[in-house]
Amino acid sequence: MHSSKTKANMIFLGLFKESFVFAFQALVVNKLRTFLSLLGITIGIFAIITVFTVVDSLEQNLRKSIQSLGDDVVFVMKWPWTSGPDYPWWKYMNRPLPDYSELDAILRKCDLAQSAAFEISANITVKYKSNSIENVTIICASHQYDKVKNFEIADGRYFTEIESSAGRPVAVIGDILAKTLFPNQSPLGEMIKVNGAKVMVIGVFKKEGESIMGGTPDTQVLVPVQYARSLIDIRSDNLDPQIMVRAKPGISNDELIGELTGLMRTIRKLQPREDDNFAVNQTSLISNVFDSIFDFFGVAGWIIGGFSILVGGFGIANIMFVSVKERTNIIGIQKSLGAKNYFILLQFIFESVLLSLIGGIIGLLIVYILIFTFGDSAPFEIFLSRSNVILGLTISILIGVVSGFVPAYSASQLDPVEAIRAS
Repeated sequence: MHSSKTKANMIFLGLFKESFVFAFQALVVNKLRTFLSLLGITIGIFAIITVFTVVDSLEQNLRKSIQSLGDDVVFVMKWPWTSGPDYPWWKYMNRPLPDYSELDAILRKCDLAQSAAFEISANITVKYKSNSIENVTIICASHQYDKVKNFEIADGRYFTEIESSAGRPVAVIGDILAKTLFPNQSPLGEMIKVNGAKVMVIGVFKKEGESIMGGTPDTQVLVPVQYARSLIDIRSDNLDPQIMVRAKPGISNDELIGELTGLMRTIRKLQPREDDNFAVNQTSLISNVFDSIFDFFGVAGWIIGGFSILVGGFGIANIMFVSVKERTNIIGIQKSLGAKNYFILLQFIFESVLLSLIGGIIGLLIVYILIFTFGDSAPFEIFLSRSNVILGLTISILIGVVSGFVPAYSASQLDPVEAIRAS
């Protein structure tokens, strides 16, 4: 029993190898026809994988930026993170801004909060000796900012609680700022000018790279908010401050939002029938908006690539019918010598799959070469993922099977006598 099974496997492998050789020889002999067939599949795979690669890369970069805000962090703000035709901006415009004093009440009374921080940002000019950089983002934050915001310090340290509460002129600067202002020395302990005021550098953020949503620490200056009062007007309507609150372990965002909403209404002394005059946002609101956008682009990618692949598939099917007609007498000879129908079927399906697979591989190579050549100049990191490579190869194989089956089946059903007589 075992011997007969092994023999059957060897016969199948032999037929598989012979069918593959026949298919490869047919492709090599008919170079122009092969090229034209490859072109359709190559363009199709290139189109669909290019769309998916750009969309997947954009999605991953956006999700990475969103995650940097913190999945378990909620934001007390003036404006909600929603949009649409029914967005009542005129009502939100009249809301008061989050105030630093409200942070103190949240820290004292919010039982579900692990930490909270007040944050406000503005654009300023930073100088060190003759080096100057304009439009630098300055982040003015309260002491627990490091417990709410996800960042790492590569060199130096964060503020002490005394430095934060006393409003000492100290700063943590981004990696790019450090390398630009201090190209040949350590910035730690050096005095930089922020809007004309001297501030001592005590730390440097770990390099994170460009964020597609903006706000990368690489180009930021972080100072205590108590010190920032001497630099900017933290009550300005143009600066849009926010209070960030991180939930305790095991506490959901919905639970935290429920407590924060009640607490903020109490702080602002709102009557039961009055609407909230603040917004409590979370990152899932942004994620949900992007999910619908990426779903749309995914469908668009299938439509764009689908038409190209459909054209390529019809091209392969047409070429395979021509190939069957040209080799009708050869098929007859093979059958007269004992070749089974499934051998003829496999022979032409292998040829179709091989043709489609080569076209798909060329399409993937073109995508990879373009990414390798021009990827660095893109506004975000672009990469060809393993899943998209597998998707491209799988589509190529499926198109080869579908396009080649009907011609292959018609070839396998030919009568050997009539096939040999065919000219």
